Amino acid sequence: MATGRTDPQRRERILAATLDLIADEGVAGVSHRKIAVRADVPLGSMTYHFTGIDDLLREAFTQFADHIVAVFDRRLGRAGSLEEAREAITDLIHTLSEGPRRDLILTQELYTLAARRPEYQRLCQVWMQRSRRILERHFDAVTARQVDALIEGLTLHRALDDTPPDRESTRLAVARITTAIQPSR
Repeated sequence: MATGRTDPQRRERILAATLDLIADEGVAGVSHRKIAVRADVPLGSMTYHFTGIDDLLREAFTQFADHIVAVFDRRLGRAGSLEEAREAITDLIHTLSEGPRRDLILTQELYTLAARRPEYQRLCQVWMQRSRRILERHFDAVTARQVDALIEGLTLHRALDDTPPDRESTRLAVARITTAIQPSR
């Protein structure tokens, strides 16, 4: 266990241990005791740093959402043209669906909480707004919202399907949503 009067990384270790525990056992498996053991901190430090388990979960999920928004920003921040933005979205979908299973599980655990509890729903809404603002650098607001939903849906489908769509199918779906529709005459 960490010793000494100060432990500047204790709070961060607790948050990381919380996310790891959620990924391994789900939100239902979270307890102060289990997190303290994983974080290698005294049990009493849990209530020193967080007012309760909900405070801890909100902060951990906020940190996770920040991580995913940063992934969005890195991928789309390099895109200078429409085609580059489309390719960045395709890459993002494949990165998220083929990446750490932990991220997929954490996302679904957060969505489950959000479906039941308004404070987590608000956290998800803020996350979606931030993601859409990044997408709005390249697309109008309506298209950005649709692309955001496509990213979520295809990421989940690619991760869970026994025959996930390939990169070309993803690229085609992105192009379909991001191609302006001309009104019929």
